[in-house]
Amino acid sequence: MESILKSIKTKKIPINPAVVISNKSDAKGLSIAKKMGISVEVIESKNFKGSRAAYDEKIMKMLADYGVTPRNGLVCLAGFMRIISPEFVKKYKNKIINIHPALLPSFPGLNSQKQALDYGAKYTGCTVHFVDAGMDTGPVIIQSVVEIKGKDTEKSLSKRILKEEHRIYPEAVNLIARKKVKVLGRKTQIS
Repeated sequence: MESILKSIKTKKIPINPAVVISNKSDAKGLSIAKKMGISVEVIESKNFKGSRAAYDEKIMKMLADYGVTPRNGLVCLAGFMRIISPEFVKKYKNKIINIHPALLPSFPGLNSQKQALDYGAKYTGCTVHFVDAGMDTGPVIIQSVVEIKGKDTEKSLSKRILKEEHRIYPEAVNLIARKKVKVLGRKTQIS
C-alpha cells in the first residue's frame, strides 16, 4: 500500500486515492495513509456479527461513500487476509486487484514462501492479479520472478519477494489507471 501511495504522490500513477480501509484498527497501513493525507476507515472483522456478504456490503457502501464505484474505481488489496464475497467480486468485476507472494497459479493461499521452499522450487516470486471468486485464481496482470537460493529461509525469501512486490504492485496500478490492461477471459492483455 505504501509503495502505491508514494507512486501516486510523486505523480507516477495518475489517480487520486480515495480511502484506505482496514479490518483491523491497529493496521500499520492506517498510520502511513494518515501521514500521507489519505482518509482512513476501519470496519473491524474480528467480532463482526453477520455474514461475509453483510461485512462486504458495509465495505461496498463505504467505498461508494468515498466515490469508489465499479465504474470509476479500483480496489487494491494489501494485507487484507479475508476472502471477498461473490457479491463484492461480481459488483466490482475486474476492479479489485491483489498481490500474492508467489508465481500464480503455483502456491496459492497462505504460507506461499514455505510452500515453495518445501516443494523444492528453484524459482518463485510475486503476482499482481485481478480478484475473482476463487482464492488467488484471477487473471494475472504482472509477475516478477525471484530465484530461490540454497540457503534461503522463509524469512530471507520473503524479504526478497517483498522488494519485488513493492516494485510491481504500483506498476500494475499504473497500467490499469492508464487503461493499458484488458481482461480477455482468463488472460490479460497489456498494451
